[in-house]
Amino acid sequence: MTAKPDLKDSAIYPHWCRETLRYCDTDAQGHINNVAFSVFCETGRTQFLLEPGRPLTPPGTFMVIARLVLDFLGEIHWPGEVRIGTGVTQIGRSSFHLGQGVFVGDRCVAVADSVLVLADQETRRSTPLPDDLRARIEKMMISVPA
Repeated sequence: MTAKPDLKDSAIYPHWCRETLRYCDTDAQGHINNVAFSVFCETGRTQFLLEPGRPLTPPGTFMVIARLVLDFLGEIHWPGEVRIGTGVTQIGRSSFHLGQGVFVGDRCVAVADSVLVLADQETRRSTPLPDDLRARIEKMMISVPA
């Protein structure tokens, strides 16, 4: 069995982006609401997948998010910003897993695991990851110490 990475460890992520906290995302308790956390993960995921000039998705295909598991670890308060770390944790035939961490400063406030599936635009069915795509996502793997 392969060891799972500690998604709370900011040192493991090969890809980073930032998101500014919005006042409109605060709730009655005065903290950033849970829906915003999934948006932070979406920001990290889309910036990872759609890097300008180098999108991961090959022509004639698109990515579908098949699963998202989000663990809330701490509160966030407005104003401020979050940093979102993203990396690949597992690669399958037509899908791969992304691990993500949401951080305020050095404090991890959420971790997420998602499964992304490559789909054919014509058939709308899953399709195998091409070798060049597989090679690119392998470079973004999160390494787990032995």
